[in-house]
Amino acid sequence: MNDTTRAPVPVRIRWLGVITAIMLLLQLGLNQPLQTATAPQGMLSFQLAGTGESAAAIAQSWASAGMGWALASLWSGFLFAVLYSTLLILFTNYLLVDRPGIRERKTGRWVRGLFVTAGLAHIAEYALMLANLETPSDRLSLSATLLALANYTALVLGIAGLVVIRAARRHPMHPTRA
Repeated sequence: MNDTTRAPVPVRIRWLGVITAIMLLLQLGLNQPLQTATAPQGMLSFQLAGTGESAAAIAQSWASAGMGWALASLWSGFLFAVLYSTLLILFTNYLLVDRPGIRERKTGRWVRGLFVTAGLAHIAEYALMLANLETPSDRLSLSATLLALANYTALVLGIAGLVVIRAARRHPMHPTRA
């Protein structure tokens, strides 16, 4: 396959993107029944509860609908973290394919590190939230909140790094032949 007929993004990355998008939609769907007066943003409210008292109030508001939705959201969150981290790392590698420069490689290492950090923070945060669902405490709530903030910060900085890598190109990724 020559450069003019090659797909802009490899098929495996596109499929992983589709699977990740489906998982995101599943996460959003699981979050709907978790939106209560105490937790207007559903799982996000629980992530950012910050105190055992707030977490207990949120868990109590979910008890009326059954904890199944919260558990399903938390357990599927582990898979979602692996999927989006892998997708973003593969996409970073793809953007760096024809960027042999030292600065681009350094930026790519930082970006990949940020995406790994985001995924690990997400997994640790969800493990803490599972424990916090059972017996809410200030320590678990604050730790989960800090990990959520670390996760979101790493994702935003990593995506900004992807923009920098892409904007730094002085030539198209796949030049067309005349």
